Amino acid sequence: MAGRPTIIDVAKEAGVSAATVDRVLNGRQNVRTDTAKLVYEAASRIGYHASRLIEQRLSETLPRFRFGFLLTKPNQAFYQSMARHLEQAVNAAPGIRGEALVAFCPTQTHRDIVQMMRDIGAKVDALAAVAVNHQYTTAAVTDLKAAGVPTISLLSDYAQGERAAYIGLNNLKMGRVAASMLATAIHAPGKVAVFVGGHRWHGHELRETGFRSYFREHHPLFTVLDTLVNLETRQLTHEATLDLLERHPDLSGMYVAGGGMEGAIAALREVREPGQVALVVNELTPESRAALSDRYALMAISTPLEEFSRDLVSLMIRAARGAQTALPVQRFLEPQLHLPESI
Repeated sequence: MAGRPTIIDVAKEAGVSAATVDRVLNGRQNVRTDTAKLVYEAASRIGYHASRLIEQRLSETLPRFRFGFLLTKPNQAFYQSMARHLEQAVNAAPGIRGEALVAFCPTQTHRDIVQMMRDIGAKVDALAAVAVNHQYTTAAVTDLKAAGVPTISLLSDYAQGERAAYIGLNNLKMGRVAASMLATAIHAPGKVAVFVGGHRWHGHELRETGFRSYFREHHPLFTVLDTLVNLETRQLTHEATLDLLERHPDLSGMYVAGGGMEGAIAALREVREPGQVALVVNELTPESRAALSDRYALMAISTPLEEFSRDLVSLMIRAARGAQTALPVQRFLEPQLHLPESI
């Protein structure tokens, strides 16, 4: 192509008429979004001088959506990383002009979570939230649904039958994976412990169930101690772990099924040698990465945040467009398993 590309060159590259390119450039009449996109891509490929103007015209034709995301633990590295991935996924979502409204609930009480769900839900086209499984949560999801705002549960499920979909790991399977890893690493039957954040976290309950069922089925000689509730806090987990190790000096393994792993790691560093107690945690954070490096942690099971965010935004777009009946009831992602030698 000799000289500066022209409208005719763009039309030829895109496989449309020069009149169509002119309409896209000048915003005249309605041009199908997919056709306008073809024109923009062709203009970009051949270096047409007005390709940025075409991009602007294209964005003006796209539907606007505002998506709300309610996360928890605002100071936790995992949720901070999730927030960044979600914002990036909304900005990169094809076929829409998206805006992400990300908020963090400073507590994990059902009243605070539900109030924030209602507040954010009143401002968005679709809501995705990390929340406890409680009747108040279900009521909020039901009310938002009646108002035309679909809700998607994140990481830990709730409001089944009312929420539009669930996306996250298969928590029952994750409990079994953790148990399998501990049983393999420990070799001889011993005592193992499991921490959950609380019994209102549906995902934690499933992880505990999977954990116990694996030992019951495949390694019945292991002793699974009574479940410990840590409210997903570092301090409580630290204190509970120290007490656990004092009461059970022969403890062989631990699984922290929710948050608070930092406390367990700190306690092990204080009173045990690396690898003396096999520890499985969830999510790869600076703390869990360091614990893997030092062999205080055996494995970290993590959520693939890039895939998670991209798929979640896709689900939210479909839900906001009214295609809720076509959504999968559950979208299970493949976990990422991190070992000391793999980080």
